[in-house]
Amino acid sequence: MPEILRIAVPAPLRTTFDYLPPEGIDVACLRPGQRLRVPFGQQQAVGLLLALDDSSEIPTRRLKAALEVLDDDSVLNDALLALLAWASRYYHHPIGDVVSCALPSLLRKGKPASSKGIELWRCTAAGHRAGDEEIKRAPKQQALLALIKGAADGMSATELDEHRQNWRAPMKRLVDKGLVSVEQQPCLRPVSTAGSSTIADNAPPELNHHQQAAVQQVRQSLGTFQAFLLDGVTGSGKTEVYLQVIEQVIEQGRQALVMVPEISLTPQTVARFQQRFQLPVAVLHSGLNDQQRLCAWLMARSGEAPIIIGTRSSVFTPMRNPGVIIIDEEHDVSLKQQDGFRYHARDVAIVRARNAAIPILMGSATPALESLYNVDSGRYQRLGLPERVGAASTPPIHVLDVRQQPMDEGLSPSLLQLVSRHLEQDGQVLLFLNRRGYAPTMLCHDCGWMASCPRCDARMTLHQ
Repeated sequence: MPEILRIAVPAPLRTTFDYLPPEGIDVACLRPGQRLRVPFGQQQAVGLLLALDDSSEIPTRRLKAALEVLDDDSVLNDALLALLAWASRYYHHPIGDVVSCALPSLLRKGKPASSKGIELWRCTAAGHRAGDEEIKRAPKQQALLALIKGAADGMSATELDEHRQNWRAPMKRLVDKGLVSVEQQPCLRPVSTAGSSTIADNAPPELNHHQQAAVQQVRQSLGTFQAFLLDGVTGSGKTEVYLQVIEQVIEQGRQALVMVPEISLTPQTVARFQQRFQLPVAVLHSGLNDQQRLCAWLMARSGEAPIIIGTRSSVFTPMRNPGVIIIDEEHDVSLKQQDGFRYHARDVAIVRARNAAIPILMGSATPALESLYNVDSGRYQRLGLPERVGAASTPPIHVLDVRQQPMDEGLSPSLLQLVSRHLEQDGQVLLFLNRRGYAPTMLCHDCGWMASCPRCDARMTLHQ
């Protein structure tokens, strides 16, 4: 019977540490993926059990015993543990730090792997009937009750924090008086449904033949691994392709992971998905507080959230029954983690899809060069969307020749004339300066000569 616990603990040098089982714990009840509290130097740490072994390079008499088992079951399944082990080897980073990146901060601190959900305070019928005379000697309660009365759907702690400071004590007195009730909402608020269908009643837009071909090819690959590059111009309807692929995945009882590069893109993406599907959507990004992140993580792990939307760290989110992985703007550098455990979320997602035998769909209007190379080498299958959907048209682009034109603060007369004409028509103008230094190049306005680097074909930037 193995009696050595190989545990990953966040540490800068070592990868794993060996411990003896906690006193009174049957080793047969332990399994990889459980968290344990262990002694670590002069302190204690929360580690993740990776393996059980019957021997150690360190003599048994020198091994310390783990202090306690924190989970009844594994918080990370075998498939995710294998992915984390691969990432540790591939990116040459200690497994303890890699595992730490895959866990919400509350789990890293040893908190229970459960979520109480969201507390919501509502005004009771007695509270609506109550007049100012009943709490006239308690102005804080009076102001708080007036605030709650104005919120028909109730208010969460986050919303109350935005309006009042130190509100919990007067709120408790209002609850004790029966003027306000507190209830525990589900971890993810349910989406209102009409009937039993999980797909919203609003009909999806009609696809053009390029979109139909893309959706059909991805749907045919469900249940097998295939990497797709959705190369579509801006406005070509890539998101609609994602939605219709996910619709098929949900009908099969599986989950979809959608990765976006920036937090700023998350709200509009979530709104688009919630308009289409009457299902809870788990959102994961660094803008959430610890409880919200744990809530979404647990809902994805249990399978209660069939759709998970997040930034690069969401690639390590556990899923009960994965069906497809979608990466929007696959070329974006935000998918690369730049400090600590450095990894590329797109590449990790491809490995995860391959291990899970599910398709991965990567969309972009400007695919990364390595993705185009993988298409040419046959590793990816390219799906093209060359046309804009509906009545949308490509904006006209003009290149201005500024040779022999007098420049006014770097702007040519022809450009200033166009800007003035547009402003006179009550339009808006955006001037984008995509450069560093004083000017992107040194240019002769008589002949068009530009200063070039003597070692390559790049233009020299002028700094002044």
